[in-house]
Amino acid sequence: MPEPARTANLREALRADLADAGLRASLLARNLGTGREVAIDADVLTPAASLAKLPLALAVLTRVDDGRLDGGARIEVPPGQPHEATPGLGRLRHPAVVAVEDLVGLALTVSDNAAADALLRLVPPAEVTADLDALGVAPMVVRHPFAELSDTPLDRLPAHEGHLAHTLAIRGSTPAHGHPVRQLDVARTNVVTARSTADLLERVWTGRGLRPAVAERLREHLHGNALRHRLAPDLASDDARWASKTGSLLNLRHEAGVVEHADGTLVVVVALSTSSVPASVQPAADASLGAAARAVHDHVR
Repeated sequence: MPEPARTANLREALRADLADAGLRASLLARNLGTGREVAIDADVLTPAASLAKLPLALAVLTRVDDGRLDGGARIEVPPGQPHEATPGLGRLRHPAVVAVEDLVGLALTVSDNAAADALLRLVPPAEVTADLDALGVAPMVVRHPFAELSDTPLDRLPAHEGHLAHTLAIRGSTPAHGHPVRQLDVARTNVVTARSTADLLERVWTGRGLRPAVAERLREHLHGNALRHRLAPDLASDDARWASKTGSLLNLRHEAGVVEHADGTLVVVVALSTSSVPASVQPAADASLGAAARAVHDHVR
């Protein structure tokens, strides 16, 4: 079968499989050696959730490397909420003092919202976005603090009514991707596309346009990602390392990273997804997204 037909058949099959799991997704896989790529709706603007911590980390580490920020500077992080659902400093009962570079590690490896917001006070959202524009990575926009990711209808309703928040998330989207929930409205929230995310990861792994020490440190942190339930089971093996950043919010399930094969092959894989199932725990959706990520990876491998 000719290659264009194989790729078209793959897209059709994956869209159907994901729809069966209640997902709509933007997918992209790119072989960094050959440039071969397969994409499914990769230019759809999507709320970034915690994927926005990656460009923030890039902006901070760049300023540390060029001397504008002191990586060892001690930053006081205020106490948070002990019952905070997400891991990290936001769960602490007392103020903490953490060095700038260690805040970057927390923001990337355990997706620490409080650490990321401490960094945003050093490098505001507009500066992060300006750095991306200068690098030629677009559309990718950082607009607001990460504390807002823990201030949605899901966080305000009692646990037994969580399905109502998910129903609002599912039904509230407009044809232009507006939404009454700010964190899901592409005109007001932090946003990415699968393609812009892949472009940023390509620069991190090739070093193109980045300071070498910055790219190396970002790769190190992405290898340390502790959240490995979504795509890692399908992409990591004894001879393939998976380095990534996840993003989860209401009905969003994202992950983006690079597979490093033992033979030197590097494959970027980005999966951004929106669920139509009003539930927080959806193992079938994660499994379906992982299988789709593996399929696009194998297509360009």
